[in-house]
Amino acid sequence: MPQFKFANSNDKVPGNGTPPSEFTIKAPASTDIWDKPPSTSRFSAPILYQSIPLSSFKRARVAFNALWEKQYDQGGLIIVLNTADGGKKWVKTGIELTHGRPHLSTVAKDNWADWSLLAVPSGGGAATLEMAKEQDNSLWIYLVEGLQKSPLREITWIFEEKDVKDCWVGVYAARPSSEGGELPVNFGHLIIEQA
Repeated sequence: MPQFKFANSNDKVPGNGTPPSEFTIKAPASTDIWDKPPSTSRFSAPILYQSIPLSSFKRARVAFNALWEKQYDQGGLIIVLNTADGGKKWVKTGIELTHGRPHLSTVAKDNWADWSLLAVPSGGGAATLEMAKEQDNSLWIYLVEGLQKSPLREITWIFEEKDVKDCWVGVYAARPSSEGGELPVNFGHLIIEQA
């Protein structure tokens, strides 16, 4: 199994390459993963990931929580496609603080990013989310509550991408605000499953 690594962080990988069942990622202020026309392109948030072949991705799941305080505070799961031409395409799903409260957030970035939101059903700052490759070759995002999985979003294009030289799967944390210092996001029971 490949070792975990950090992108956009000099912190030590929790558990010496294999994260323990519970760990924390601290996002410095002014960090984000976001692309918006005409010229906004940010990829500075800490990402703890495994590099795997895109074709072998089966699913990723994690439980996480934080004290979401600043506008756009966020954290959760991410998959990044590093393309042969040096570009990045990605999907992130987690909790993001917007409109004064935490929302389940999914962003898919092909040419540019889009964004979907759903209020956290519990109203709290914790969730368990899963990304899964389904039989039709789509990536589905699920909210996991006990034994129940509720679908949040389908992303149809990710497994059809060509010229992917490297695929990162893992977790991230971001604090786009320049105020408030670090945002610690607590993660638990991370699963990355390959076919």
